[in-house]
Amino acid sequence: MKILFILRHAKSSWKHHDLADHDRPLNKRGLRDAVRMGELLRREELLPELILSSSAVRARRTVELFIAGSGFEGELVVNRDLYAHYPEAYLDELILVDDRYRSVMVVGHNPGVEELLEALTGEWERMPTAALAQVSLSIRSWSELGGETKGELVNLWRPKELSA
Repeated sequence: MKILFILRHAKSSWKHHDLADHDRPLNKRGLRDAVRMGELLRREELLPELILSSSAVRARRTVELFIAGSGFEGELVVNRDLYAHYPEAYLDELILVDDRYRSVMVVGHNPGVEELLEALTGEWERMPTAALAQVSLSIRSWSELGGETKGELVNLWRPKELSA
């Protein structure tokens, strides 16, 4: 059994219209929510062993703040391929993960993260910024992961639904 966490990057800022999409930073709410999601997984004792993150500034900053809130001490891999907004990009990277990792988190963008969650569980769920899904996968190896893999949505946390 493997566990996949899917985290959409936290709320980004649109203040700097001259920045490329890849370079947009987080806004004030995003900074707060990223830490809160890390604190949540620390309290729940559900920290992943590996984090795969998009290279976009808003995704990388989300991960940094998640780590600050959670105390995560595992491995972090930043990958430009995860800047893509389609689920196959995430699946392509996940099937390459070493099987020593039981739990992995991907940090990325919509619509890809919502579509990935739907592809793996058969359930469509809204994933606003900083939303975090936990999916249980009945596979022994990450290489078994594919469009036909059906996992179970165990938890879905949205920042606005968390108590302050």
